[in-house]
Amino acid sequence: MDKYLIKKNGSSLSKRSKVTKDDPEVKDQDAEEDEEELDQPTASKRLKTTSFNLKEVKGDLFAASQSESLAHCISADVRMGKGIAKIFKEKFGGVKDLQAQGVKPGGVAVLKRGPRFIYYMVTKEKYWNKPTYKCLQDSLQSMANHCKRNGVKTLSMPRIGCGLDGLRWDQVKQHISESFQDLDITVTINTI
Repeated sequence: MDKYLIKKNGSSLSKRSKVTKDDPEVKDQDAEEDEEELDQPTASKRLKTTSFNLKEVKGDLFAASQSESLAHCISADVRMGKGIAKIFKEKFGGVKDLQAQGVKPGGVAVLKRGPRFIYYMVTKEKYWNKPTYKCLQDSLQSMANHCKRNGVKTLSMPRIGCGLDGLRWDQVKQHISESFQDLDITVTINTI
């Protein structure tokens, strides 16, 4: 490729023109191309380097490794009186800490228990309400953001929103995948 100079106003000069690169009215096209190349990500940066894995297993969620974070859904009133939420309350306590966080639907409350996080996705206002898929998606995204900021690599949960809340698993699973697809994390769904 012939090297040529371009005036800043856009008109080109021939290769033979007597203009130096130091002239403030002239810029070097090769330098401009180099700048453009530097601004674009390299091929290795464009490749996806994350490794999201979603797996479903039969087994007890609470038998997961002590280093594996856990998650489930709750209401903003933090009642946790039925279903798996009641078991989380009995195993991990922290109701006052969760209430003090004041998380609204679409967010996630978090407790730290040893080396892991316990996530409480707030998907509805009151315990008797039913969550929407939008609220669940927002809670999942809030949790995914926390996982990313804190380097969480493994996360286990039940089929969230599909028990007492009545959401459809195929749709919930899609929302989980969309929320975590850009993270380097294994999400395990535990069923009994």
